[in-house]
Amino acid sequence: MKKITILALHLGYGGIERAISMLANSLISTYEVTIVSTYKLYDEPPFALDDKIQVKYLIDDMKPNRNEFYSALKKLKIMSTLQEGKKAYKILKQKKERMIEYIKSCDSDIIISTRDIHNKWLSKYGSNTSLKIGWEHNHHNGNKKYIRRLVTSAQGLDYFVLVSKELTEFYTEKLKNTNCKCVYIPNSIDYFPEKKSPLKNKNIVSVGRLSKEKGYEDLIEVYNIVHSKYPDWTLNIIGDGVEREKLERKIEGYGLEKSIILHGYQNRDYINEVLRKSSIYVMSSYTESFGIVLLEAYSFGIPAVSFTSAQGACEIITDNWDGYLVKNRDKEQMAKRICELISNYNRRFIMGKNASKKVKEYDANVVKEKWIEMMEK
Repeated sequence: MKKITILALHLGYGGIERAISMLANSLISTYEVTIVSTYKLYDEPPFALDDKIQVKYLIDDMKPNRNEFYSALKKLKIMSTLQEGKKAYKILKQKKERMIEYIKSCDSDIIISTRDIHNKWLSKYGSNTSLKIGWEHNHHNGNKKYIRRLVTSAQGLDYFVLVSKELTEFYTEKLKNTNCKCVYIPNSIDYFPEKKSPLKNKNIVSVGRLSKEKGYEDLIEVYNIVHSKYPDWTLNIIGDGVEREKLERKIEGYGLEKSIILHGYQNRDYINEVLRKSSIYVMSSYTESFGIVLLEAYSFGIPAVSFTSAQGACEIITDNWDGYLVKNRDKEQMAKRICELISNYNRRFIMGKNASKKVKEYDANVVKEKWIEMMEK
């Protein structure tokens, strides 16, 4: 049985980490799979892993301390800042040295990198007998520095896997003069509920980190317009993050404390229950390379409304078929589309049916075959 090693920064809460867990779980029946994580953030990975998957942590006695460093700096605590700075340097040094050391000694048939810095080290230090694969989850958003760094890191790889067709075309052009071949393989979903949403509950839902790039300030403004027409509907936002206090103030400013619920971070069962009781999914992100949460909504038969700035949503949502795409982050237009779905149950029902059909294309077993085809070619 061939051995696969997946290189990860950590196994915490996040889209990349979830994608890693689902890929490992789908491949374990065919390969011997090991996940190598730089940091050990939790006693157990938040996303369930098959018992046969080996997990190796390179640094298990220290965690990234960026927040502590900047907090001390902001409060002008000189000694604390120096101590946290010294600790940060030690952590970063170990992060590099231990991953390079592991890559040099790794004898796996296939090594999959999930970060640009890991691409670089894998290209330089990985065994010539291993198949080297990079896996990119982020959208470049026109950031020339990021694009340049990522392209440079991928040049020594055999394959570069992109989760969207748009990114695949983009990086194929950038890497055309190298031996690295770009391959489109979307992210997947490994859970399909037996009970779909009836689409009759007066709930709108969005799931994601409470961070600036998720655009929740704009979503609150959109919902304020919707609320003026349909005050009996509720917006549910599931997730936590640095923007929470700012969002709470914005909600209070509109007087929407009883109509917008910030659920905080919740486990998968809780999220599934909220989805089952929701009738519309909304994505307000400024950027999104794929959007697994859209697939989750579709698995419950829920139509979606998204800004086109969430680039990955444009490849999942077919406008006017299983949801709506709103250009130019037009908040008035998004509110209008949400109101159309609220006022027309038949439209919600038909779009939800179409969403349920589409999500089957992203079944983990279907996507697994794309990975195997690439790795065994």
